[in-house]
Amino acid sequence: MRRGPLALGPGGEFDRLRAIFARLGAAARDLGDDAALVRLGGTTLAVSIDLSLEGVHFRTDWLSFKDIGWRATAAALSDLAAEGARPIGVLVALGIPSDDGRRTTDDAVDIMAGVGAAARSVGARVLGGDLARSPRYLVDVCVLGIAERPVRRSGARPGDGLWVTGRLGGAGLALATLRGGRRLPRALVRRFARPAPRIAAGRWLARRGARALIDISDGLAGEAGQLAAASAVRAEIALERVPCWPGVTPRAAARSGEEYELLAALPRRFGERDARAFRRATGLALTRIGACTVGHGLRMTDHGRRITPPPGFDHFPAR
Repeated sequence: MRRGPLALGPGGEFDRLRAIFARLGAAARDLGDDAALVRLGGTTLAVSIDLSLEGVHFRTDWLSFKDIGWRATAAALSDLAAEGARPIGVLVALGIPSDDGRRTTDDAVDIMAGVGAAARSVGARVLGGDLARSPRYLVDVCVLGIAERPVRRSGARPGDGLWVTGRLGGAGLALATLRGGRRLPRALVRRFARPAPRIAAGRWLARRGARALIDISDGLAGEAGQLAAASAVRAEIALERVPCWPGVTPRAAARSGEEYELLAALPRRFGERDARAFRRATGLALTRIGACTVGHGLRMTDHGRRITPPPGFDHFPAR
């Protein structure tokens, strides 16, 4: 049993978390992973909560309210995917602005329709929640799942390969397109508005001996640094190996957040034959982009030349 929270990587947000952990003391034991893991007899319950706030995580002029509900739920479900867990249900707290000319009652219904659709897509149900008036739209989603073989971000070992699911950079490209006032192509609309939590991928990787998993919500470089810190290893990534969305450079792909793909540390014996089996089972590509070595932090190279990793998203950047 661990005696304290997982080690965190650098960044203002994580400095604040470290201060919170220190203040909580013994009550913070085992914090710092994608989801909380609670042993209940012979079962492990995986629980996570994820807050989406208007103006920070979404804009109502870019997304429908149904899409807002889906995205918020998918973000929370992605934390279960990173534990190798099977979702069973979601609870949702909604903050809805008072009536200022917008259809607030219908907005709440539409948001919950998106929540329900995302939950059903992974075999889960809406179990309950709360509704309150709020200055801005707020969608706070708590997800519950069962993990037969939980995979934390702290289990990577030197010699493990680093593999990533799918392709990266689509969410960042969509965001840049929207900020430029341009319309999104249909494929990018699906990628941005309806991200798919990689539940089946996480469960497959857990069954095949994944040592560590983390979801790529704050950018590949940032999440690789977090996995390295939690596992007390150095993560080495070759940028040219990163699978990219069409039209996206590897550097942009490594910086892009809200990807909700999975970064996995897999034993040295896991190879391309296993990656092909993964694709047959899930319909997703699985690409080796690096390895874990003795040391600490993140080392990123571009065709053998060391580069400064792009920063991950930070809610509280250092001043």
